[in-house]
Amino acid sequence: MVAERIVSFLPSATELLFELGAHEKIVGVTHECVYPEAAKSKPRVIRSVFDSDKMSSAEIDRTVSELARNGEDLFIVNEDALRNARPDLIIAQGTCAVCSAHTNELNKALQILGYRPQIEVLDPHSIQDILESVRNIARKIESEEQGAKLVTTLQNRVNTMKTRNFATRPKVLCIEWVEPFFTAGHWIPEMVQIAGGINAIGEAGKHSRRMSMEEVAATDPDIIVMMPCGFDAERTSAECVSSLAEKRTWKNLRAVKEDHVFCVDANSYFSKPSIRTITGIEILAKIFHPQETEDLIVPAGSYRRMTF
Repeated sequence: MVAERIVSFLPSATELLFELGAHEKIVGVTHECVYPEAAKSKPRVIRSVFDSDKMSSAEIDRTVSELARNGEDLFIVNEDALRNARPDLIIAQGTCAVCSAHTNELNKALQILGYRPQIEVLDPHSIQDILESVRNIARKIESEEQGAKLVTTLQNRVNTMKTRNFATRPKVLCIEWVEPFFTAGHWIPEMVQIAGGINAIGEAGKHSRRMSMEEVAATDPDIIVMMPCGFDAERTSAECVSSLAEKRTWKNLRAVKEDHVFCVDANSYFSKPSIRTITGIEILAKIFHPQETEDLIVPAGSYRRMTF
């Protein structure tokens, strides 16, 4: 059965549907589906229970932890919007219950609808998983040829990066949350490796985890990349300066002393398993090897150097 009315619970899936030219089939998205710009005009069937845009990383962490302790939901399904959408396909995700609508929201959606549409649950943990998601979604909307061409283009960009012979490979620490610190997991360690770095903490394909300032100090990385989940570079910079500028252990880190700390637009290129993670690899390469990647063009504002 070919999907004609699609509800996306996953921003990266919404982005992909637009890329594949299936935007007219999208009848519902989440509050996080803001790319491309036209996605903002689609009916919202999911929203968060709190406004993270007005909160610090510490406040967000406390709120999420409290909701989890009390068994409360992080997201709310808009029942009227979902019924009006009448989807024949719902695309959801199984990677992270905090980042986007998860199993709970999917089950509630099915209860609200009173029927079972097609369900596609994406659970990527690597770059290849992300590319396979492209194939899966393209198959659902009978755009296999276009999906295959997109995968080939993305894979060629990855392969091109892998063949670059960088003179050095810096030890890189990617930090996914500021207060408290979290390692960057899933596809991020692989992105670091492809971009010509050595990932300092965190395992490819594994979930992120908390880490202490002492663990960061013991690692003593050459480069630190701050990429709080869902933040852009500007917000990340402000958050880091506010949270870390007065911490002595942080200021004594070699990377901090040498101005080798960078913030990136994690929301666009790192946090989500989207096709733009390939651009994220190129952004990391620009950070790690600026002289050797002068030929690479990356989006303006996608990263910036921080000083403390």
